[in-house]
Amino acid sequence: MDKTTKDRLLEAAKDILSNAYAPYSNCRVAAAVVDNKENIYTGVNVENASFGLTVCAERNAIAAMVKAGGKRIEAILIISNIGAIPPCGACRQVIAEFAEERVPIFLADDSGILEEWTLGGLLPRIYRPDKWLFTNSKSSGKSISSQK
Repeated sequence: MDKTTKDRLLEAAKDILSNAYAPYSNCRVAAAVVDNKENIYTGVNVENASFGLTVCAERNAIAAMVKAGGKRIEAILIISNIGAIPPCGACRQVIAEFAEERVPIFLADDSGILEEWTLGGLLPRIYRPDKWLFTNSKSSGKSISSQK
């Protein structure tokens, strides 16, 4: 990943960080993803009083990419007002839907990029449809142990 793309991601995420809606945790998060056509999409976290309904910045950025027709994530940067925050487990799995294991994930704060990971480093043994036991739409009805 070239420095220019990293800088573009950092700038895009910094620009929207203050838009995060975090009245409960006061932890503002913004994410920027770049797709395989070098388009950048952003999102912020949106908290809810019913905390399970909170939507993370990463998923909002990915939804923006999909809405615009983007297909593949080439890199993602996550910035927060409290330091380097890696994506939660749900976000890691959503990232995996659109990214290869080698895709870099940059963690940043206002001072710049603090850490660099790959998706595979943050989510080993990624759960993907091509790894499912049953690859067709019809189940045999047999238990896994009886299919040996």
